[in-house]
Amino acid sequence: MTRYLLRGRIHIRRLHLNHNGGNKLYNTIINPIATLLGKVMDILFTGLNAIGIGNIAIAIILFTLIVKLCMLPLTIKQSKMTKLNSVIQPEIKAIQAKYKGKQGDPAAAAKMQEETKAVYEKYGTSMMGGCWQLLIQFPILMALYRVFQRVPIYITALKQPFLEILDKTGIFASDGFADYMGSTFSVSSSRIVSDWTNLDDTIVAMNSFTADQWDTFREHFSSYADIITQNQHLINEMNTTLFGINISQVPTFALNAAILIPILAGVSQYISTKIMQGKQEIDDDNPAAASMKMMTIFMPIMSAFIAFSVPAGLGLYWIATAVIQTIIQLIVNRYYDKLGTEKIVEKNIEKRNKKLAKQGLSPEKIAKNATTTTKNISSVDKNKDRIEKLQAMKDANDQKIKEIKESTSYYKTAKPGSLAEKAGMVAKYNEKTKK
Repeated sequence: MTRYLLRGRIHIRRLHLNHNGGNKLYNTIINPIATLLGKVMDILFTGLNAIGIGNIAIAIILFTLIVKLCMLPLTIKQSKMTKLNSVIQPEIKAIQAKYKGKQGDPAAAAKMQEETKAVYEKYGTSMMGGCWQLLIQFPILMALYRVFQRVPIYITALKQPFLEILDKTGIFASDGFADYMGSTFSVSSSRIVSDWTNLDDTIVAMNSFTADQWDTFREHFSSYADIITQNQHLINEMNTTLFGINISQVPTFALNAAILIPILAGVSQYISTKIMQGKQEIDDDNPAAASMKMMTIFMPIMSAFIAFSVPAGLGLYWIATAVIQTIIQLIVNRYYDKLGTEKIVEKNIEKRNKKLAKQGLSPEKIAKNATTTTKNISSVDKNKDRIEKLQAMKDANDQKIKEIKESTSYYKTAKPGSLAEKAGMVAKYNEKTKK
């Protein structure tokens, strides 16, 4: 499931480029979340501005910290599931080995599914247990993307200078404005084609103007040159970091400080992903695991690449997210390492039992359905051939028991004077002697 979350960054950008906010998903789910997050961002920046720290970059970092802390319960649950998987997966592998080569048998497939489900239930979780946390986070991540891609729309203090230039001067309503902007700035530095008839879209596009683009704009509307210059200065002041990086502009391959944003975005995500995976062993024979391993390397590279096509503020958010996530994950991992896997399993089962008790179900019933145990699987899992040998030994032993039962039954019904009757008499004598 992790790989789907890692792919989210690509899917989010595709949605934005292809539907430009008109998609039903955005209108019904993403926009409301983005509006809420945008208001929080606005309040945070207003507070910082009141104490003389009116910088968007600092606001982004603090905002990211607040969001990650709010999502801490999901992070904890995800980490717990990772620890549980270290116990669950050996049992799942044993079941898969048991039904190897029977994929075409519907009855065997159903039995395998039943036994797999029972193992997860035994540990108080489900096959989708590790996915729900990621699915919950996904719309939030999409909303966050929208907020940071359209920062001046959500932060009132940043939007105001643009309104001073466009709305109060009447430039936006002037004849030929959209045609001029469309022909001169058909593609803004954010690489997103803007609807120049829409005020908000125009503000978003202009927020990523380079110095040369601002000069071109000022020359065309020369009668408002002073107002444009004054407000441009305010915009740049809020968008520029201590290192001289304008987070509203797209990083280039030029040798300047801005190039660090995409590089750090890729490196920080790689580190965060590795920490998130913990000490999980990756089975190379498992196609899903192999795919996840590939995505661990591929996605940081893609993040760095995408960071060269979006405003640096979005790349800064990715860096802040990865760094904060790494710190939180290290703390959570240390806690669970200290707690121990057995204690985690114990607590999870206890929680499961309480839930079942409320539903009037018997925990013992579920435990019986789990046909494998951690203790015997941990040693068996190392060798699939050994699993098959142990299964064969079990089958042979079951057959012997069956034969004994059948022979005992035969002794009791044997003909008088037969060898079977005499054998039965010996068996009965032995039973009485033992007693």
